[in-house]
Amino acid sequence: MSSRERILGRVRRALADTPGDDTPIERAYLREHGDRDVEQTVELLAENLADYRAIVHRCTSADLPATLAGMLAARGAKTVLVPPGLEPAWLADADTEQIPDRAENTPHELDRIDSVVTACAVAVAETGTIVLDGGPDQGRRRITLVPDHHICVVRVPDQVVSSVPQALERLDPVRPLTWISGPSATSDIELDRVEGVHGPRTLEVVLVGSQVSEDVNS
Repeated sequence: MSSRERILGRVRRALADTPGDDTPIERAYLREHGDRDVEQTVELLAENLADYRAIVHRCTSADLPATLAGMLAARGAKTVLVPPGLEPAWLADADTEQIPDRAENTPHELDRIDSVVTACAVAVAETGTIVLDGGPDQGRRRITLVPDHHICVVRVPDQVVSSVPQALERLDPVRPLTWISGPSATSDIELDRVEGVHGPRTLEVVLVGSQVSEDVNS
């Protein structure tokens, strides 16, 4: 018996008890792992974001303009890219030139911009992932991939879910979804890590809630 015949024989045996038609197979996947309350879910999100080397800040809605202004100043940003639907009050305190996103902006123009500030569609605690869906306060996908510094605002707890299945229930699959787990990073075969190849080298996430907490920095 050839190697090919042996492999095909194993496949046939493994599939022997499966239906012969297109009947879907029930899979008992967990919708979330563990039993957490809202506060614990937000804490898990913060921990996993930091674990992926994102810089995590927390503030109240009233303090958000000052928080963003401080972050941009600390970065030394002179220009900030603004999606068309971003709340104007968010950047009211920022001493930076606000560049509106326009369709005619070229990649080279976007690359010269220091920072970009967006909202998000949802954030996943178990994976430390933020998801953008191209909404008015998030803008087109390329504005969060070309600039080297991305600040993303997450409203907690409203935009925070425990798991990917829960996130998918909130998302429209026909929208241009961008799933972000930390700043852009890739490694070659020798495991040399390079950041900034596929997106921003620095990701800062602001968790905006009703109570003030200390920053969680990676």
